[in-house]
Amino acid sequence: MVVTIIIFILILSILVLIHELGHFVVAKLLNIKVEEFGFGFPPRVFGIKRGETLYSINWLPIGGFVKLYGEDEAGGGRIQPSAVSRQPSEDTDRAFYARPVWQRALVIVAGVVMNFVLAVTLISILFSVVGIAVPTDKVNVDLIIKGAPADKAGLKVGDTIVSINGEEIVSTQEVVDSTKNNLGKTIRVGVRTQKGQDEIIDLTPRKNYPSNQGPMGVAVSQDTVVRKYPWYEAPFVGTREALNESWLIASGLGSLLVQLVTKGSVPQDVAGPVGIAQLTGRVVQIGPAAVLSFISLLSLNLAIINILPIPALDGGRLFFILFEAVARKKVNSTFESYAHTIGMIILLALIALITLHDLVRVFTGQSILPK
Repeated sequence: MVVTIIIFILILSILVLIHELGHFVVAKLLNIKVEEFGFGFPPRVFGIKRGETLYSINWLPIGGFVKLYGEDEAGGGRIQPSAVSRQPSEDTDRAFYARPVWQRALVIVAGVVMNFVLAVTLISILFSVVGIAVPTDKVNVDLIIKGAPADKAGLKVGDTIVSINGEEIVSTQEVVDSTKNNLGKTIRVGVRTQKGQDEIIDLTPRKNYPSNQGPMGVAVSQDTVVRKYPWYEAPFVGTREALNESWLIASGLGSLLVQLVTKGSVPQDVAGPVGIAQLTGRVVQIGPAAVLSFISLLSLNLAIINILPIPALDGGRLFFILFEAVARKKVNSTFESYAHTIGMIILLALIALITLHDLVRVFTGQSILPK
């Protein structure tokens, strides 16, 4: 348990530090003054000043922060709250708030971009070094219920379904569709046995059947092969995979918000900090490849959540900056400050609700992990 917690904190710290590194690097490139780059959160253990920036180590070892000069002046600041430093007038043009809209927007989105880049990098490494399971056009029979139509017709575990009523079968969905379209009718199933022999089996899918058995009483799966991509191709495939996963994450967040609003409850397949910590232990047991995949998924989650137009998050701050660009005037700093405060309260309340949901499942013996 202790090792799992340490690894969980380490992974979380890496993800947040990568995020903050994006803000830091872009701010430096744009000559915006960076007052502090901290590992962990205050109180401070110690700090080393290099040039104008203090690099600090703090007691709470979860994540980090970047403190920009003038970050909260006139709105449009960063997540980390701080009083605006009073520097000599020659530094005014290096203040975050004094910079053009496009520069502030770049600094804000840099963290999200870094998390996405990290995910693409890890996925690319997995695709090129470990490989990925790619589905083939073979549909295998994995399980047969005794006494079901498939069992009576002579279908065997390990057989490959190659056709139904003369039509080629290349996916499990085609098996499901063909079966449902012929309930109560005799169908001719072409199979290839484990010995490589081709056979035709006649069977009749049931109209009435137990919900956990299906019309034929079989479980089928798509056969897969492990494919490795060359190093020059992996980044493109990795980017595509990261975009697909990002879409799934965004869709899941949408479903979470809808259920929270309409039903006032947390979906069963949603896990908070406790659930993620527990999942970390399971992933570590599987091996290094699973850990890298897990980190890439968490990095994408962090990127998607941060870019949402919610006050207190990067997306909320970007929204105010874009509003300023369209309206050609800065948002009232007091209004923006209140918006970010309220947004943070709502986010903390949501995290507390999901964490409570996790704890209830733990103490009632339910699986805390998505099924």
